[in-house]
Amino acid sequence: MGGNGAEIYVVDDDPAIRKTLTAIFSAKGYEVICFADGAALLATARQKTPACIILDVHIPGRSGLDILKELNADDYPAPIFIMSGQGDIAMAVDAIKNGALDFIEKPFRGSIVTEKVRDAIDAFTRRQTASPAANSSRFHFPGREPLTRRESEVLAQLAAGASNKEVGRQLGIGTRTVEFHRARLMEKLGARNLADLMRIYLSGTS
Repeated sequence: MGGNGAEIYVVDDDPAIRKTLTAIFSAKGYEVICFADGAALLATARQKTPACIILDVHIPGRSGLDILKELNADDYPAPIFIMSGQGDIAMAVDAIKNGALDFIEKPFRGSIVTEKVRDAIDAFTRRQTASPAANSSRFHFPGREPLTRRESEVLAQLAAGASNKEVGRQLGIGTRTVEFHRARLMEKLGARNLADLMRIYLSGTS
């Protein structure tokens, strides 16, 4: 399915990356708007919501992580991808903790990037058409660190018996990102394994 003119914001200080991503997504029917720094993105993203944001972690001024916090990324009404080099996986994990939906690893293949973004936009569209209660629900476990919206979504999928791959397909994220969220859930809820996680989940929702 094509982009049908949906807007994608690309934030990267490297003109070659901006040009490459513009060509890749334009060929799929998306409209691409590029920014060389985070301040320019913030001014636009607060006024208008795109279909997706692709944000490099290393940009002039405030970092990609700072921009995620500024946008309150976990509750931003569009998927935000963080872009990082192969040596920045720890930073990518931090970005996911701060609300990035998923990460794109450089160097990237155009077909993989467009598939990730398409799946993420489709997942967000499905969620927007779901009931308001389903969109706003977050799990609360007294005495435990609060879960983010994304962690609550992952937990709900796991509790329904979905595999990591199925969770990723439903939420528009990669399997490795599901694993990050799953590990974070276990850490926050003090679970030793998946069975323990399910026991805590059931005791908290009964």
